[in-house]
Amino acid sequence: MAMSWIIATAIFIAGIFAGYIINRLINKNQNQHSSLKKDLDKSKYELEQYRQELVDHFARSAELLDNVSKDYSKLYEHMAKTSMELMPNLPTQDNPFAQRIATLEPVEGNEPIEDEVMDHQPRDYANGATGLFSGKPTAIEENETPQAEPHAKAS
Repeated sequence: MAMSWIIATAIFIAGIFAGYIINRLINKNQNQHSSLKKDLDKSKYELEQYRQELVDHFARSAELLDNVSKDYSKLYEHMAKTSMELMPNLPTQDNPFAQRIATLEPVEGNEPIEDEVMDHQPRDYANGATGLFSGKPTAIEENETPQAEPHAKAS
């Protein structure tokens, strides 16, 4: 009878060990499946973000190309009009704009193009008075020699 208890206990321990190994293999596959599912969802999300950025990029590029086209048309129209005004007696074969003057269409949207990079004008001044305009006397030390400031050209 004692031998049967030892055999039963050994079989029970072997069953627990086999069950642990089987459970570990099954959970490992489930964990891998869960991890792969998360990676797939993450990749789908990143792909969707990339597609949206691509759509935004092409929309912005189309807008910029439209602006370039309008600017080119405005420039061409300006050149054609001024060539006729400044040289009214110029033969049409010598005027490079004469061929297209008749076909020019007025450019739509003559509103000024805003700087789309910045929301405001850049500051070309510092807060408060600085340099010569600060009102503070400047002293030149003995070992320093005064240097002439380069003058900016007026535009």
